[in-house]
Amino acid sequence: MDTAHFRRCVDLHWPKIILTSLLCWTLGTQVQAQDIRIKRVYLQDYDDKPVHYGFYFAAPSTRFNIKYSNAFISDTTLRIYSPSRTGFRVGFILNGYLSDRFDIRLTPAVSLYGREIIYDFPNGTSRTLTRESTWLEFPLLLKYKSERRHNSRMYLVAGGSFGVETNVRRREVLGATRLSTNTTDLQVEYGVGFEQFFEFFKFSPELRFSHGIPNLFQQTPIANASIRRLTSHTVTIYLNFE
Repeated sequence: MDTAHFRRCVDLHWPKIILTSLLCWTLGTQVQAQDIRIKRVYLQDYDDKPVHYGFYFAAPSTRFNIKYSNAFISDTTLRIYSPSRTGFRVGFILNGYLSDRFDIRLTPAVSLYGREIIYDFPNGTSRTLTRESTWLEFPLLLKYKSERRHNSRMYLVAGGSFGVETNVRRREVLGATRLSTNTTDLQVEYGVGFEQFFEFFKFSPELRFSHGIPNLFQQTPIANASIRRLTSHTVTIYLNFE
């Protein structure tokens, strides 16, 4: 009696058993296909090439670091400061392979800046001096790369940058709101980035900090002796394509 009862159960439920088996097999195949698609590695021989080229767009947030002179104590100015202003930068990438962990990068660029210095006075008024300028900049950086994980990896960069202002008008008479500064700059740069490999290119967002070394300040009748030193300071977000 038990054997016959078992046979009847199998006869009654075998369509459900087959349907369930087919459903599980289908779902397993889809999951496996998705897993294979996620783990596909793009540009596997990317690091085998000694030189890579690319371009980038960047949004620098820049200002002056100000150091006061002793004359500021007796000056009528309440405060002198430089707010951050957003500019624009576009450039090219020349990346040279050194080892599995290190690259060297030259990233020449054209940058548009609009730096300001604001004088606040005790009576509630203020005066703004502006330096709108176009710079040619030549950053030379050493890049340290982490181990690649499928299609991504992190990296660090550090180095220096030399810049030259190009829109200098020698015979221009300084107005009441135009700031006079030196036309060359040398900066220390460092930053961090993330590389994402795609089928035909590599995309790398990057955050970089730049600190100017030389004094850019030029004293004029409208930029008084209360300032002893001006240096550039920039924080830049890069979108690199290689």
